Amino acid sequence: MARGLELIGDWWSPLIIRDLFLDVRRFDDLVEDLGISRNLLTRRLKALIEAGVVERHSYQDRPKRWEYQLSAKGRDLIPALLALTEWGDRWAGPKEGRPILFVHACCGHQFHPTVNCSVCGGSLSADTVSAKVGPGGRAAPGTKVLAKRLQSAS
Repeated sequence: MARGLELIGDWWSPLIIRDLFLDVRRFDDLVEDLGISRNLLTRRLKALIEAGVVERHSYQDRPKRWEYQLSAKGRDLIPALLALTEWGDRWAGPKEGRPILFVHACCGHQFHPTVNCSVCGGSLSADTVSAKVGPGGRAAPGTKVLAKRLQSAS
């Protein structure tokens, strides 16, 4: 989790990724939509490009202008951001209702994002998931106690 948050863990990056997913791709449109300063957006986009989450493509030569879009790595973030959006709408949403409604392209229905087991399809929650140490698990800063507990539980 820490490695993932290192790439997108600031306040603005998930919002930039959301806007790119929803086809707000030009710099000035991102500034206007998000209310972010131009300098801050420049820094965040640069970091997302360096992390391989966003790609930059030219759409005009004179003057040179760019648009941004999600890479495959960035598109893989969308389910996680949908789940976070669902949580935020449930626990901190505006009293008027959800700001964005999502429609599943495959069936055409509005849906509420869920996280499901990749094997059985069952819904995942804090009550239905346990953990065990993985091949890359080790006791290190950020996991010293956790790694020991997971090792002993195996």
